[in-house]
Amino acid sequence: MKVVAFNGSPRADGNTAYAISLVLAELEKQGIGTEVIQVGAQAVHGCIGCGQCGKTGRCVFDDKVNEWADRMVEADGILVGTPVYYAGINGTLKCFLDRAFYSRGRQMRHKVGASLAAVRRTGGMPALEDINHFFTISEMLMPSSSYWNVIHGSQKGEAQKDAEGVQIMRVLGQNMAWLLQMRQNAAGCIEEPAKEPKTPMNFIR
Repeated sequence: MKVVAFNGSPRADGNTAYAISLVLAELEKQGIGTEVIQVGAQAVHGCIGCGQCGKTGRCVFDDKVNEWADRMVEADGILVGTPVYYAGINGTLKCFLDRAFYSRGRQMRHKVGASLAAVRRTGGMPALEDINHFFTISEMLMPSSSYWNVIHGSQKGEAQKDAEGVQIMRVLGQNMAWLLQMRQNAAGCIEEPAKEPKTPMNFIR
């Protein structure tokens, strides 16, 4: 099994990266492979709603998004970490998730997805919701922790002083590993519910 983690922070070694490392360490203890992809600080084009990916499964823009989305499809679990910008995820991460899930969302069904946020003071919950919206619409499985998946710190290294935040990330990693193992062990024993075609409805008549 493998989990691919995406760091939405432009800082590759900041508090978001530290929180991700805590989760991944618990997965690695259970023999689960991990990979970190640095999304923050990359040049990522926003979705223009052209709909071409719905026909081809790939985005028309030639940047890293198709490569990263391929890694998501190959993985059993997906971890997304974000800093908090104006009580939400940062723009680069939003552009990536919009395009990745619009083009590959149907392939994310029943994968395990977890989110986390690193925040100076507040806004972590809306940021988590921003990420979780992508997971829930794709019918992904989501582990929880002993509190909401937020760790506090402003300057580099400050998150290490948030004892409860550190525990939250460790527990999240343990629960994510457990859910991945249950998913693997259930394969062939418990039949997955059939995928239903969407029933779209437009309320404007």
